[in-house]
Amino acid sequence: MNPSLARVIISMLAGIMLIIILTTRWRLAVFFSMLIACLATGMGVSMPLPEIISTAKTGFGNIMQSLGFIIVLGTTLGVFLEHTGCAKVMANYILEKTGKKNASLAIGITGFIVGLPVFCDSGYIVLNGINKSLIRKTGLPVITMSVSLAAGLYAVHCLLPPHPGAASAAGTIGVDFGKLLLYGIIVAVPVMLAGYWWAVYAGKKIPAPTINDDEIPEDQSLQPPVLKAFLPVIIPIILIAAKSLLSNIVPTGKWSGNLLAIGDPVIALSIAVLLAVNAKRDWNKNTLSVLLHEALEKAGTILLIIGAGGAFGAILAATNIGNHLGKLSSLNTLGLLFPFLLTFILKTAQGSSTVAIITAASIVLPLLTALGLDSSNGRLLTVLAMGAGSMMISHANDAYFWVIARFSGIDMKTMLKAYSVATIIMGITAIAIVCLLSTILL
Repeated sequence: MNPSLARVIISMLAGIMLIIILTTRWRLAVFFSMLIACLATGMGVSMPLPEIISTAKTGFGNIMQSLGFIIVLGTTLGVFLEHTGCAKVMANYILEKTGKKNASLAIGITGFIVGLPVFCDSGYIVLNGINKSLIRKTGLPVITMSVSLAAGLYAVHCLLPPHPGAASAAGTIGVDFGKLLLYGIIVAVPVMLAGYWWAVYAGKKIPAPTINDDEIPEDQSLQPPVLKAFLPVIIPIILIAAKSLLSNIVPTGKWSGNLLAIGDPVIALSIAVLLAVNAKRDWNKNTLSVLLHEALEKAGTILLIIGAGGAFGAILAATNIGNHLGKLSSLNTLGLLFPFLLTFILKTAQGSSTVAIITAASIVLPLLTALGLDSSNGRLLTVLAMGAGSMMISHANDAYFWVIARFSGIDMKTMLKAYSVATIIMGITAIAIVCLLSTILL
């Protein structure tokens, strides 16, 4: 099997278009869409059927090996933070410290922090009650508050592990999780602020509905103390970051190895789950069992998508597209813009940031040398560039778009003007910062 570059590119584009068409027009589950794309791409380059199946199995297994535990534990942590009230306690604490005057910035920061372990759509649903309460108390526009909250959650969802897109890309490209977490936060903070500033401007210029429904008071006695609420989020970040920083400093040995193992994402997230469980009193085995089953069900869907993405990536790698494109002298001039633009196109076309970055990572991996990014820092910046591209453009084919619209009571036309534009600004801000970092790291 030695297909020409033209045939490889046509087969690859056919596979990507199949994913987009099957998921958007035919509403087929992403897992099956990717499996069909594997077959189409493999057959397009005359790969024998047994080899297609074998390659897809290998890709699926490799990604499960690197990310399976992380996705399950990250999802479990999010479920427990919602159930125990930790997410709301963190939100209320931040809002109390910032005051009503800075309520829109506070809700954005809250989304950022709560979004570290919680998926953006779940986080928005959890924090929606607090958002509405603040809108009533402060009189701030619905658009300003809702887009600020959405931006805070979205910034970390696209850029940081353990969120599935960033985690999968890190596993595929070969980037240390701790390093990605540190530099991802450096990028995500100004990206969140860019979304907040646009939200403030859009709130003044674009009319939106008011909040009229009655507020239901919460039983504060059932909520955990502030310290207990924050620990499940702060501790894993510290542990993972510490391992990344100390791994090259601490002398190798049995005890140092065991100590650094605590900073492994699997161990760190396991500790975080235990801390989240500890935040609630009076557990009973039935409730605990129900929540664990809920977490597994949520994680199962994500794992299937990521696994199928790994299978598709293995098929793409088997076509040797990297060797073909690596011979093109013009490719290295694109650098970080290539993974950014590729992910941006995929995201805009099919709606899912996770699918976009997983697919892009599979295509970019064999091209790292040609792009001049085949180094430790180059791979890190590549994942961040794909995260930036996966932000834009969120519109009607994105599930998160409709979560914001439904829970905020904002119509589609207004959402396109306010939130979709915010995602463009956030994505451009992100890639600008990544390019700025590249002048220091490369």
